[in-house]
Amino acid sequence: MGTDDSDGFPGDGEGPVREVTVASFAVDAHCVTNERFAAFTAATDYRTDAERFGWSYVFAKFLPGALRKNSPRPEQTPWWCGVQGAYWREPEGPGSALDGREHHPVVHISWNDAQAYCSWAGTRLPTEAEWEYAARGGLDGARYAWGDELTPDGQHRCNIWQGAFPVRNTEEDGFVGTAPVDSFPPNGFGLHNVAGNVWEWCACAFDPEHRAMRGGSYLCHDSYCNRYRVAARTGNTPDSSSGNLGFRCAADTADATDNAD
Repeated sequence: MGTDDSDGFPGDGEGPVREVTVASFAVDAHCVTNERFAAFTAATDYRTDAERFGWSYVFAKFLPGALRKNSPRPEQTPWWCGVQGAYWREPEGPGSALDGREHHPVVHISWNDAQAYCSWAGTRLPTEAEWEYAARGGLDGARYAWGDELTPDGQHRCNIWQGAFPVRNTEEDGFVGTAPVDSFPPNGFGLHNVAGNVWEWCACAFDPEHRAMRGGSYLCHDSYCNRYRVAARTGNTPDSSSGNLGFRCAADTADATDNAD
């Protein structure tokens, strides 16, 4: 587990490489979809943190001009806009919809929201060790879930930013925002999109105030955030949400039969 790769982020605690033992577990082949999350909210009337707060972060280029202009932006990450009314069902704010994205990963999901879903589904979030073991797909020490080359034989294997971030996305991998959860070939354990697409919450703490996230997202780019590497990690507060943050479920093997996707 971990890496001593010079391309890593020492402050993220990626290294050193160490041996970790995990018990047998099961994990979803892909992230929880909009369709699955809709079933959860229909059964429980659950309101996400973004709904309760009344806003969430949306990538600026996804917004119409007026909304982009009038939405506040963080000073250090000005490509994000804090959009009133943005949440999982209206991911770009009021008037947006999920048409055609039923099988895309649900986004604008906080760690608290993911925990609530797992409790309802009889599952749990994976630990970081479980997530990394599953994401490696049986490869030992590889940089990515499929090997050491980002685009083997010129083929894109994940949904990340192509072009010059954040001004131009060439969409060479086929997507500008989220992609369906089963896009791109699976890794050696049958998991899809453990690199790119959306960040995935893990059960573990990143530091005393933040929960760990893994996998990177469609906004990751080598110029500033190559955290689509399998050992990469970061964190966020448990009530945070954004348009590139989702989750997948895990389970102890004794529970896996009843909770299988």
